[in-house]
Amino acid sequence: MADDTRYPLHRRRLMQGMAGASAAALLPWSARAQAPATAAINTTGLAVTDSTVTVGILHSITGTMAISETGSVEAEKLAISEINAQGGVLGRQIKSIQEDGASDWPNFAEKAKKLLVGDKCAAVFGCWTSASRKAVLPVFEQYNGMLYYPTFYEGLEQSKNVIYTGQEATQQILAGLDWVNKTRGSKTFYLLGSDYIWPRTSNKIARKHIEGHLAGCKVVGEDYFPLGHTQFNSVINKIKLSKPDVIYAIIVGGSNVAFYKQLKAAGVDLNKQTLLTISVTEDEIGGIGGDNIAGAFACMKYFQSLDNPNNKAFVADFDKMYGDKSVIGDVTQAAYLGPWLWKLTAEKAGSFDVDKIAAASPGVEFKGAPEGYVRIHENHHLWSKTRVGKALANGQYELVYETAELVQPDPFPKGYQ
Repeated sequence: MADDTRYPLHRRRLMQGMAGASAAALLPWSARAQAPATAAINTTGLAVTDSTVTVGILHSITGTMAISETGSVEAEKLAISEINAQGGVLGRQIKSIQEDGASDWPNFAEKAKKLLVGDKCAAVFGCWTSASRKAVLPVFEQYNGMLYYPTFYEGLEQSKNVIYTGQEATQQILAGLDWVNKTRGSKTFYLLGSDYIWPRTSNKIARKHIEGHLAGCKVVGEDYFPLGHTQFNSVINKIKLSKPDVIYAIIVGGSNVAFYKQLKAAGVDLNKQTLLTISVTEDEIGGIGGDNIAGAFACMKYFQSLDNPNNKAFVADFDKMYGDKSVIGDVTQAAYLGPWLWKLTAEKAGSFDVDKIAAASPGVEFKGAPEGYVRIHENHHLWSKTRVGKALANGQYELVYETAELVQPDPFPKGYQ
């Protein structure tokens, strides 16, 4: 596949990231003398010693989802290395155990059990697709683990054992459709997606919003494709015949490379044909090629080009660890939030115990977030802004819209379930 050439580079970056984290772990830190007793902050048998605390990282670094998930691993390791350099969490340096979900949902569940039961990880940062999250959720609830999940998703879920650091549907799907309807006068929509729970549920929500809440709007087509699918010419012909105002695309992973290249080869100019995606971040554009997606719009909460001091420092630190050709997408940034929010919550709770982390999470705020200030809601999702960016040929997004205020997360919006 066209994106395969990216993986060796990412693997080198991951090794560099691990080396950086290990170096940080050796730094002296003054908090050790004041560190609370292990017995006081670990009453449930987690992997916590007088000097370390162990966490898990669980993403796909092989298979079709590696193009999307590798950046999450990089961001989580960057955050861990920075936290360690600042003294760790409750006087402990963070050690990480990484497992490869390998783009296979049952494998995610198996690896999650290993991290919780075998390795006794205090927290796990991981998953990307909703299918992988749904696969591991029963494991985290059964064994009372804590998952920090970084991907924008369909909502309709809430768990004591998960902190959702990406957007749910009201913050992304509904807001994006409202924007394209209002600013571009769009009335007809063609829905596309990969064939699993997130795209299907997201498009179900999108259809309800388009046909039930946007005056005079309708869906003129809807199609789904297996993960890893690479032949899109047939559906592109259907799109050209139906002439929708908007192509609403929720294709994930390596399939995006084929889809956007074939779309351009078929003569579809995204500077003229409106395309709105909620799944293509800067990470995927590296495989797609900027020229093949230039002109498309994406509704996210973060773009690498955001102009604020937090983000400038984050991008510089990311480049320093992984190279100045690195790209940072929405989910990568949301993954970076996970270790920091966990640290802040553990310090608020004064404990690594999962029940205490869950209880202390609401109200925890991270003022250093690259996207800007974020705060954990009582429903374990984040208050975040909604943004729309326009894809440029250089592989970045130009910010064209953002909400003035943080959008309250509502994973169970009335009328969309």
